[in-house]
Amino acid sequence: MTSPRSSATLRFCMLGDSLAAGVGSDRQEDTLGHRLGRRLRAAGHLVALRNVAAPGARSTDLERQVSAALDGGADLALIVIGANDLAGFVPPAVGARRLHDAVTRLVRAGARVLVVPAPDLGVVSRVPVAYRALVSAASEHYARAQTEAAVRAGGSVAAAGPEIAARFARDPALFSPDRFHPSSAGYAVIADALAPHVLAVAAGPAA
Repeated sequence: MTSPRSSATLRFCMLGDSLAAGVGSDRQEDTLGHRLGRRLRAAGHLVALRNVAAPGARSTDLERQVSAALDGGADLALIVIGANDLAGFVPPAVGARRLHDAVTRLVRAGARVLVVPAPDLGVVSRVPVAYRALVSAASEHYARAQTEAAVRAGGSVAAAGPEIAARFARDPALFSPDRFHPSSAGYAVIADALAPHVLAVAAGPAA
């Protein structure tokens, strides 16, 4: 077993929407936060996981979530946001500005922040085939605006990447029965992709 890096507990906080909250997973242990928490512990960190994310959350909800995160203290914050902004036709500039403000507050409070921007909603089966390319392009545009905003605010970014979107497009088992949220297997795929980024940010200097 890897020995802890120090006696200090890493306060790991999840913020954002249903992906951060774990909607669609069969068990709490299968959610993104718990999977990434185990990766951090395996790397030698003492981890206290908190989740202030909420299903249906948009970027406008980040202000309240950041306040909740800071009330309990946060050393490492993972923000997963954007899908509901896209579904609600929130302009990219508006969502990006709200994300920038959220990351700025967390960084100023001393947290290391990793942002997972909007996923490619074009792979969701409920999107009509004729519109999937358009939805994918809109998703990419939104994610790019989020990425630029998060970096300007002092955060890091870990996009799931086109290869993950392609896996979800090929394998229906990665979706939960609602055909929108990931299944436990889907969360495993996402966690595997994000883990190196989370570990790198956790090992970096404090903000």
